[in-house]
Amino acid sequence: MSTTAGLSPAPRTGGPVVATVTVVSRKTLIIFAVLTVGLALILARSAETGETTFRLAADTDFVSLPELTVPSLRTAWLLAAVCALLTAESLRRYLAKRSTPAWAVIAFAVAWMAAFLTWAAAGGSVPVVGLLAGSLALAVPLVFGALGGVLGERAGVVNIAIDGQLLLGAFAAAIVGSATGSPWAGLAAAMLAGALVALVLGVFAITYLVDQVIVGVVLNVLVIGLTSFLFSQVLAPNAATLNSPPRFPRVPIPLLGEIPLIGPIFFRQTMIVYLLYIAVALVTFALYRTRWGLRVRAVGEHPKAADTVGIKVNLTRYRTIVLAGAIAGMGGAFFTLVSVPQFNREMTGGAGYIALAAVIFGKWDPVRATLAALLFGFASNLQGVLAVLGSPVPSQFMLMLPYVITIFAVAGLVGRSRPPAADGIPYQKE
Repeated sequence: MSTTAGLSPAPRTGGPVVATVTVVSRKTLIIFAVLTVGLALILARSAETGETTFRLAADTDFVSLPELTVPSLRTAWLLAAVCALLTAESLRRYLAKRSTPAWAVIAFAVAWMAAFLTWAAAGGSVPVVGLLAGSLALAVPLVFGALGGVLGERAGVVNIAIDGQLLLGAFAAAIVGSATGSPWAGLAAAMLAGALVALVLGVFAITYLVDQVIVGVVLNVLVIGLTSFLFSQVLAPNAATLNSPPRFPRVPIPLLGEIPLIGPIFFRQTMIVYLLYIAVALVTFALYRTRWGLRVRAVGEHPKAADTVGIKVNLTRYRTIVLAGAIAGMGGAFFTLVSVPQFNREMTGGAGYIALAAVIFGKWDPVRATLAALLFGFASNLQGVLAVLGSPVPSQFMLMLPYVITIFAVAGLVGRSRPPAADGIPYQKE
């Protein structure tokens, strides 16, 4: 056991760490400055007046929080000043060759987004519970996909086929759920479908040493073509029997569901969302606190060293990638068993690629990848909320907002994130 534990790479010390911290701080400083200046320019050219109301409670809350009404422009300027102060603090730390702390990044993000919402919703009201609950709903398949991506890449397999696993999972859930009348059967079928795509990826990438990125992209295209063909030839003519799956009902958790603001968002959800909470906790615990997780990380970092201590590298990779596919398949089931009660062509909309971006943004860590997926879900839901509010933001910008935030997150905030050393490298036993 002690020998295997030694396979984990030791942290670096000395000069390289200082250099990395400086780079990350500089990127954070630049992003802070650009966003602060952009916000100031928007507010300076704005003619919006009136008040913005933030509705903090749902209609069914046992204890309702009062609405918060603020003067739009003045509040936005106040929050912009907070962003400017945080930018100055980031500059001070950069000059001192220190990194910007996480609390400053979180505070800046909250202040900037609050200022933007206050300005964009001037004269209207922002349903805070609906905004955050909708963000969670849109993030659920992304989180499942990100967990699958983290597991695969921790084992050394680049799981580009996440989108295919989501899409085939949605397709299988629709058919099996419709045929059996049980959403649980549909969920099980979705997991099997995701595992099947992952198994095919493993056969080509692990056994036949084909480039993993190419195999993943080909599988995504294959699943799109296959499901589109079967949709037009099988599901569309038999929609009543094969494409009308039952949906998971919402199951409020007693007491927890009554907590103001938090309860309606997190504890009045469907069983798939509760399974998501469990999956994040289990994957995190198993990856860092169990012998299985140690072996997975070992074959992803130093497969040759893992082989010398008796770990079956390729078998471990096979098992991990199949498990990752099953988890991603659960995310696909969310599309047809919760969001929309039927399957449609390419209904995932490239969610697998955003999930892969969450993996990179989260630095191949389950919890961080989950938070990144929640960020992307918030960006996706924000465009819909602002469109309903009649925001002065151009509709074209709102459509590109989720992808802009994805690019900023991956390119700007990650810094010098390092994937597992053997990620994407096939292993051949000598």
